[in-house]
Amino acid sequence: MTRVAVRVLEGPNLYFPRPAAKLTLDLPELLSCPPARFLVLASELGVRRSVVGAPDSAARQRALMSLLPPVVRRISREAGITRLGIRVRSGEQPHQVVLACPVRSRGRAQALGTALGSVLDAAIEDGLDPGVWTQAAATVRGAPADELLEPITPQVPTVSVTGTNGKTTTTRLIAHLAMTAGLRTGWSSTDGVLVQGDVVVSGDYSGPAGARTVLTAPGVEFAVLETARGGMLFKGLGVATNDVSVVTNVSADHLGMQGVDTLDQLAEVKAIVTKVTSGWVVLNGDDPRVWTMRATAPAPPWCFSLSPDSPALRESQAVRGRGITVLDGDIVTIDEHGELERLINVLDVPITLAGLSEQNVANALAGAAAGLAAGLPREAVIEGLRTFAPDVAHNPGRMNIYSLREATVVLDMAHNEAGLAALLTVASGLRPPGAELWLGLGTGGDRTDEILVNLGEQAGLVADQVLLVHKEHYLRDRNKDEMMGLMREGLARAGAVPIGLSDDEPSALATLLEQSRPGDVVALMTHEDRATLHDWLIAQGGHEDDAAAIRRKVLTAAGRHELDAAIDDLWTIEDDRLRIERAAALVAQHPEDARLRYEYAGTFDSAGLEQEALGHYDLAIDGGLNEPFRHRALIQKASTLRHLGRLEDSLAILDALAEERPNSVVVQAFRAFTLHDLDRDAEALRDVLRAALAGSTDPDVARYPSSLRRFTDAIC
Repeated sequence: MTRVAVRVLEGPNLYFPRPAAKLTLDLPELLSCPPARFLVLASELGVRRSVVGAPDSAARQRALMSLLPPVVRRISREAGITRLGIRVRSGEQPHQVVLACPVRSRGRAQALGTALGSVLDAAIEDGLDPGVWTQAAATVRGAPADELLEPITPQVPTVSVTGTNGKTTTTRLIAHLAMTAGLRTGWSSTDGVLVQGDVVVSGDYSGPAGARTVLTAPGVEFAVLETARGGMLFKGLGVATNDVSVVTNVSADHLGMQGVDTLDQLAEVKAIVTKVTSGWVVLNGDDPRVWTMRATAPAPPWCFSLSPDSPALRESQAVRGRGITVLDGDIVTIDEHGELERLINVLDVPITLAGLSEQNVANALAGAAAGLAAGLPREAVIEGLRTFAPDVAHNPGRMNIYSLREATVVLDMAHNEAGLAALLTVASGLRPPGAELWLGLGTGGDRTDEILVNLGEQAGLVADQVLLVHKEHYLRDRNKDEMMGLMREGLARAGAVPIGLSDDEPSALATLLEQSRPGDVVALMTHEDRATLHDWLIAQGGHEDDAAAIRRKVLTAAGRHELDAAIDDLWTIEDDRLRIERAAALVAQHPEDARLRYEYAGTFDSAGLEQEALGHYDLAIDGGLNEPFRHRALIQKASTLRHLGRLEDSLAILDALAEERPNSVVVQAFRAFTLHDLDRDAEALRDVLRAALAGSTDPDVARYPSSLRRFTDAIC
């Protein structure tokens, strides 16, 4: 017997830009029967076939797919329906075929499934007679017009956002831009439905229900709809049209589910939002699969790209589209004539994390383009970009950064390879020299084995320490041992071993912070306990980093300082007294800044005021001075002590530094100066030679290694 599963797609969908019936037919008899039998059945159904393929072959499945449309058209024609659109695809199993056609009512969809099943069953079992066709047509014709399928047509500017990564952040950002423009704004996402930032209903509302709730909320003047693949596949879009659509990217996620096995198929699903757009389609020009969507979209493209030299930007301009990119550090728009207009510097957009997060730079570009495309004033877009912060108030669960006990904590809802790559990039960019990156690795079970292994390998290649994190609520038909085993396999590929396993996110964060050291960065892929983790960090004395603090951390990790220009200017001053005064003013403005305190100490040293310098070196070192300035401050302090005649104190510092940095010729040189003053010249010469030879690239050193080592050791 044929089994027909009927799914009603209530809005634009993978098959049609309007409501449709999706019929999934199980046809094991037709797939596996001998060719002669298949030809007889095809003839019974009134379909001529010349190639039927071997039983259970891909060719036979193709034959099945071409067999069904004529049958459906005959049923519909006898029911009085003409010009029926039909789309046919292979199903998730070889014996399955998916057939879709537009419908206006739920009853008509169910009736069509019943009628088609009855015709196929009759053909397989007893053979067809005219009465079967008549009865099937009557079933369709008599279907009750019980529920008309009419997706909402928005009455306010509406932006639909989709993509694999970044869609929630981009949705929130566009909503923030609209509120900055003074519009009462509603939006839906995986966190719920919100109006003006207030939660109307919580839960995953990235489907049609979220769209309806937003668009029917009282007083909403601007709508932003996050649109996930699940809703589009299971129910279709929740709106008949949108003014602007945004596609952030397409990367591997949830593959192997609902008949979506490849990235190209996933891109086809994501493209649904672009096919009902009346204004602009905002597309990622750096993602070929996304940029290709412009070919089937009825609206002109607005390309966003991280590269101002992107071919996609030129292509967009060629078809009178627009673009947005980063040029000389500024976010700029490009009109259809190629004219540039500066919006804002990337460093002044907090969500970019001082330009560290390329993914969020792309999200900022997409959000700004969507806001402008939807008619928001340029000034509001700029101010919105300036004020949308990566914090719990604006963007919970997405690159939220905290400080706790001299450690940096990054919480992010990374759940796939692209998300983890973005998290590791940000965490690495916050890690100061000499610090380690600790990662809590865990995700949902609705990923392929390959993706889970790849996540482990990614983590092992970048993070210094990895803790596996079990997420009971997100197992999704897998078991704990299976999940952890696959990620361990990936870690092993990278030559890494996890430091342990935590049963939930709160215990994982506590473990990571307990084992890490001051200055280290702790990153956690968080899903179910985001709010709990935030509250725990605050209760432990931690705080969210603001944009200024994040910028300082990014610069520190890169060996830079936000006042680098002022520091450089300081050392161009030739007058010792004036240089000390200028440094004192900088320290007065930033009394907690250890780097400025270190430079202040240096101004006394350079002026020959060693005694005054000592106290400031200590304040800088005790104030948490980061590398490479910490060891430089210790070298300079030791040198100052030597000049003051405190030779044993100087040597003690340099001995400790020599253990920390055994290959540092500079440390050994300063140590040799102190040893010389202590009349220990032979020891000084021996240690300097050892350091010099150990780090030498002179080929002659490689020619005489034994002799050089032996003669050096013999110095006494």
